Amino acid sequence: MFNIMAPACKVKLGAWLFMLFLCLTVHAGMLQFAAATIQGFIGDIDMTCPSVCRCDEDFIYCNDRGLSSIPSLPPSASVLYLQNNHINNPGLPTSLERQLTVRVVYLYDNELDEFPMHLPPSVRELHLQDNNIRTIPRSALARMPLLEKLHLDDNSISTVSIEDQAFADNPRLRLLFLSRNHLSSIPSGLPASLEELRLDDNRISTIPTHAFRGLTSLRCLVLDGNLLANQRIADDTFSRLSNLTELSLVRNSLQTPPVNLPSAHLQRLSLQDNAMTHMPRGSLDGMHRLQRLDLSGNNLTTLPRGLFKDLDNLGQLLVRGNPWHCGCNLRWLYDWLQARGNSITVRGLTCHGPDRVRDMPLIDLNSEMEECEVVRITGTKDKVALSGAGAESATTNTPPQGSLFTLRSKRPGLGFPDSGLDYTLSSSGVGKSLALNVKPLSHNSVRVTWSVAQPSSSFRLSWLRLGTGNAMGSITETLVRGDRREYLLTSLQPRSSYIICMVPLPASSETKGTISGDTDSDEALVCAKAETSELSPTEEENDENSQQIIALPLAGIIGGATATVSLALIFGVFCWYGHRTGHLCTRDHYTRSSSRKSKNYDDYIESGTKKDNNILEIRGPGFQMTPMAACQPMQPKPLREDYIIHTIFPSNGTGLYKGSNHVSNAGHGTNRGYREGGIPDIDYCYT
Repeated sequence: MFNIMAPACKVKLGAWLFMLFLCLTVHAGMLQFAAATIQGFIGDIDMTCPSVCRCDEDFIYCNDRGLSSIPSLPPSASVLYLQNNHINNPGLPTSLERQLTVRVVYLYDNELDEFPMHLPPSVRELHLQDNNIRTIPRSALARMPLLEKLHLDDNSISTVSIEDQAFADNPRLRLLFLSRNHLSSIPSGLPASLEELRLDDNRISTIPTHAFRGLTSLRCLVLDGNLLANQRIADDTFSRLSNLTELSLVRNSLQTPPVNLPSAHLQRLSLQDNAMTHMPRGSLDGMHRLQRLDLSGNNLTTLPRGLFKDLDNLGQLLVRGNPWHCGCNLRWLYDWLQARGNSITVRGLTCHGPDRVRDMPLIDLNSEMEECEVVRITGTKDKVALSGAGAESATTNTPPQGSLFTLRSKRPGLGFPDSGLDYTLSSSGVGKSLALNVKPLSHNSVRVTWSVAQPSSSFRLSWLRLGTGNAMGSITETLVRGDRREYLLTSLQPRSSYIICMVPLPASSETKGTISGDTDSDEALVCAKAETSELSPTEEENDENSQQIIALPLAGIIGGATATVSLALIFGVFCWYGHRTGHLCTRDHYTRSSSRKSKNYDDYIESGTKKDNNILEIRGPGFQMTPMAACQPMQPKPLREDYIIHTIFPSNGTGLYKGSNHVSNAGHGTNRGYREGGIPDIDYCYT
């Protein structure tokens, strides 16, 4: 019996075990499905993108949507593009502070009036340009301690609207853009971590000594388009910026480069579009790393010898827009460019004068530069005695380095003279082949005589007025024929000291090299010194009288021209009035009985209307004008009206400028609204 029931129990037990296994399997599947569903639901919540925006992973594009407020954002957003909307300060929700994954926010070109207060603390880059932000409070910036780049261009920020120590809680700020605002000075309290500062197109006119104090990490400084002048920049302003690599001072009022520029690391220097007339010697000394120099758009005619002596790495030289005078004064620059070859790119070094080389690049003046003699200037002094009866001993010494001799010099190492040197030249100078003597004749003239041992084709005569201060006077140079032995210098300044030098030019091309050697340079150049006398009262009175006499014809010419123009204007007004009066009366005489053939022109067509024989009708809702009695020429106008005006209504009720199926849109407040409303505007009305 037991043996018979054992197989049945085994079958039931197997069935129960199979059912239990099946239940466990189904339950496990349901649990996995539920877990996957829950996980997917949570994922959908995390990646929900605003319907008005477009999302690409953690990049949220809500720009150019016409938004007035920021929509709800997914928690994983890291870069927010919200520019070119109408978002104002109330449109920034407080929930934005809880977006802890946001790193970059673009809010430029919106309608923000104040600095945003509810931005995430994780923001590292913030773009707020093209708004109307007026203040920079410290409390708003303190909410973003990780901020590294801040763009505030094209707002309404002034110097006084920046709170004191506004950037004190932003120790990581590296880039600050404040271009095109209303700043009148450099903002104070800038963080020491700052590496790039742009303050272009503001109203900054003064830079004190402490303006950049502590900014030792600053590498790029842009001050274009301000009101800076040399007199309002402290001497050691830029010297504190020891790590500066780029300095831009474009579109200011500088006459020379600022003194004490940082030279250790400077790589780019932009000085274009100023009012610079000269570059002092030494203004670019020590700039061994300078790669780009821009001097375009100034009033430079020459450059001093040795200006580029330390510019070993200069790769770009931009000098267009200057009236360069390509004489022997730029021979050193020609040689320097030839030596650099293709390692430097030059733009705009085109001659403005003399006329024979106008519009020619300096680098192409090969034959002209070969004509310039090579003079080596040293500091030795030789004393020789003048032969002849009553001759006094004179000191002949090679003149010191100066701008006068850069006209004749070839070696780049020579430069302007030191204003502190004492010129010990006398009124006579003697060389091996030339003896020079100068004698003042009056307060504004000096007589120059010379004698030579060998004939010369010509002589180069130069004179320089010594200034009383640090600046040297102007240089004048001329060529004198070889057969002359005297020359009169006129139009000089009274009570002034002049250095007068002469160089004999070779008589033939074979002897050109005889004065270019080092040993003969002292013999070729001979200089002397002269002092003009003080202007006496009698001479001063004579000068005034002569100026008055010279001014009399000019005054007569001006007076006559003024009288002629006045008479012409009076005559023209009279003729215009007479013509105008006759024209009106002719128009008044046009009556109903008048015919077209008796008219020289059609008044109705002139007024832009359709003419009828009896009435003047304007097409559209207008008027009907019927001529009444005409006036007589040159008589007072009658007291009664000249025309009777009748309103005319079109038959179909439409105007000239309004279609039958057109929808009026006159609410835009423009001329187009008036035109579409059936009222002619000034663009279409010719009467």
